[in-house]
Amino acid sequence: MGVEPGERSRVLVTGAAGFIGGHVRRALTAAGHEVIAVDSMWETVHGADAEPPQGVSVVDVRDADALAELLPGVDVVCHLAGAGPGVVDAEAVEPSRVPGGTDLMRGASVFVAHNDGGTAALLAAMERAGVRRLVLASSVAVYGEGRYRGMRGGVFHPGMRRRRDLDRGMFDHRAPRTGDLLTWEPVGEDAPVRPRSAYAASKAAQENYALAWAAQPGVSATVLRYHHVYGEPVCPVRTAETGVVARFRAELAAGRAPHLFEDGGQTRDFVHVRDVAAATVAAVRHDLPGFVPLNIASGRPITVWQVASLLAEALGGPDPVVTGRYRATDVRHLVANPGRARRALDFTPRIPPARGLAAYATGTHP
Repeated sequence: MGVEPGERSRVLVTGAAGFIGGHVRRALTAAGHEVIAVDSMWETVHGADAEPPQGVSVVDVRDADALAELLPGVDVVCHLAGAGPGVVDAEAVEPSRVPGGTDLMRGASVFVAHNDGGTAALLAAMERAGVRRLVLASSVAVYGEGRYRGMRGGVFHPGMRRRRDLDRGMFDHRAPRTGDLLTWEPVGEDAPVRPRSAYAASKAAQENYALAWAAQPGVSATVLRYHHVYGEPVCPVRTAETGVVARFRAELAAGRAPHLFEDGGQTRDFVHVRDVAAATVAAVRHDLPGFVPLNIASGRPITVWQVASLLAEALGGPDPVVTGRYRATDVRHLVANPGRARRALDFTPRIPPARGLAAYATGTHP
């Protein structure tokens, strides 16, 4: 049953001082909701001795006593807290020093403690308090590799690319029997979940906890699979500067050309953080029954080369450089279909990547 526009809900937002959480907290407040904002103010994310923003309480979601005081009377929990990929930053491994390096399980214990353990503890506390609605921040990373189709028909969900192909600069997937080049297709929410990293595995685990919890009558979990989120944080957050878009901007700001892995042809969906916040508010407003995963994306796929080129053009910097380096476990193409979110949440992103990326590069309003 959808909540009527303007209806006021009491929303507990975890991770409310984070990159996405700061925008969600502000957007929920602007929409007229009563927001209870908490964040652990983890040093790795916020820096040493960081003070919480005004209106945000320092609470770890694994603290059962603290949650017991906050949850009574809450209508919806918007769970954004956790360790993101930037916390461990597996991409910091230099492929020229570790050719084809995977670093697949780097940071697994961190993700298990903060993502899996935090979500399980929060759901247990919600159950005790009688809170029956969850909006969970997940990630497109749960899909692993994307969906492909061969020239002669048939859908493929390919596994790892062969090292000998990568060494020869053959980065795209090929049909196993014919060798035909596979072309990517948008991934729907019913696609298999096949994580390729410790972070992605932890997000899949969070979803599974939510799925089990939502099996109860009258309980719902809306899972938002955010795509590649970029934009400026509301307040300083270290991990907001670790994504590929932020790195390209930093390289260009320093007068260096952005360096691209493989051939730069990897296709992704980059979605502005303000659109992500708007989708999250829409998920709070719409009470969808049961367990519902939704792709949150711009709906306008773009290659990594195009991202770097847009930033370079906006800043008047040098053209991107293709290195041909690779990581064997990297996903080649991953673009998901946002149609279900559009229908279920009445959500349409407003900031196309071309405009949003140029504004992000120059620090202007998109």
